[in-house]
Amino acid sequence: MSQPPRSKTMTVLTGIFRVARGRADGILLFGDTTQAFLSSLAPLIAFPVVGGLLMVFGGGGIRAVADLLATICALLAPPVLSHEIARRWGREDAWLRYATAFNWCQWVLPVIGAIMLILLGFAMAAGLSQRTASEAFLLGLAVYAMWLHWFLVRRGLALSGWRSVLFVIGVNIGTIGIVIIPRLLTRTL
Repeated sequence: MSQPPRSKTMTVLTGIFRVARGRADGILLFGDTTQAFLSSLAPLIAFPVVGGLLMVFGGGGIRAVADLLATICALLAPPVLSHEIARRWGREDAWLRYATAFNWCQWVLPVIGAIMLILLGFAMAAGLSQRTASEAFLLGLAVYAMWLHWFLVRRGLALSGWRSVLFVIGVNIGTIGIVIIPRLLTRTL
């Protein structure tokens, strides 16, 4: 007896769960169409836009608009930069599935962060200083986020380990530059 087809939501959640645990077969559960990519991008953009508009209408002024635009740039830079690298390295055909998986898998980071906070709460109750716990949290989450990105590149675009490292470094440095450089320029002007 065959199983009933899964909903798209369940398929995406299963894909996120598998990828988060380092299972390459999870990447195959994400779509490789323009619509799948846009569907994965929509919630990433919707939440900051709503928050930014609330800040603007709450009296945040030009600073709130600048923060909103910086956030949108930070969200759109990785797909743009990764597409260009994938195209140059002959992996454009696999890019849509990779980018869709990348976008959906960003939702695992708050879950990992919450788990880390709970564990660090226990460690602080046992005597770990707040500063050390904060540093451990930031380092742990950053390491996991970089590993997740590397894993998605390695398996989703079928690149070698070292090429995947270069890919992740390039996308992250490019994204940081796109977001930080305009802020630095406005402070000096």
